[in-house]
Amino acid sequence: MTTTIATTNRKHMRVAFQGEPGAFSEAAAIQLVGESITTVPRATFEGMFRSIAEGAADAILAPVENSLAGSVLRVFDLLLESRLAIVAETILPIEMQLIALPGASLDDIRSVASHPMALAQCERFFAAHSKWKRVPAEDTAGSVREAISAGDKSRAAIAARRAAEHYHGVILAERIQDNAENFTRFVLLVPEKEAASWLTREARKTSLAMRLAHRPGALLASLEPFAKHGVNLLKIESRPI
Repeated sequence: MTTTIATTNRKHMRVAFQGEPGAFSEAAAIQLVGESITTVPRATFEGMFRSIAEGAADAILAPVENSLAGSVLRVFDLLLESRLAIVAETILPIEMQLIALPGASLDDIRSVASHPMALAQCERFFAAHSKWKRVPAEDTAGSVREAISAGDKSRAAIAARRAAEHYHGVILAERIQDNAENFTRFVLLVPEKEAASWLTREARKTSLAMRLAHRPGALLASLEPFAKHGVNLLKIESRPI
């Protein structure tokens, strides 16, 4: 798995992501592959993984790990069930913005909507605005769309800067997340049969999936060869037996 991909594959690509236009995932796709791509929003991770087989996308950009919330386990499970391969990765800083209708001010706000994880990552900001109602939503960018379309200056949403630009909202407060060290790692997935054409000589990273016997020492035996040959392990993820 590498952050470097063959540039000839980027032109006119269709990249599916989970969320609505303006989502962090869309920003990550553009950061990795470039502005020339067509992004394909999907409401669910399941729909995102089906998009290539349905002919709607050429690749998938999926979040796999957040520095605060941990692994995105549903993506791991769907990846194991698929015939897709990881060919690149990118890490996106997650910066939360408070977004509202043009002309609104902080004094106008009475409720703030966003994905529950985004709301939870802005506790200190909410402590300073304790009278505001928090409204859980399915998607960060979708919460901006709903707040702007409602035409109500008392409603705001928390999302990426890209969402404010896409839905023509205004940012009332910038970088309101509790922890500045908030990053999400995304991987680019393509059909296994196409993976080799994406890789370059700079590829230095790989991901493996292994099924081990349920007996003492099985995990140790599987990891010893990596130590013997000086291969550094960056992450180990265990799924239920």
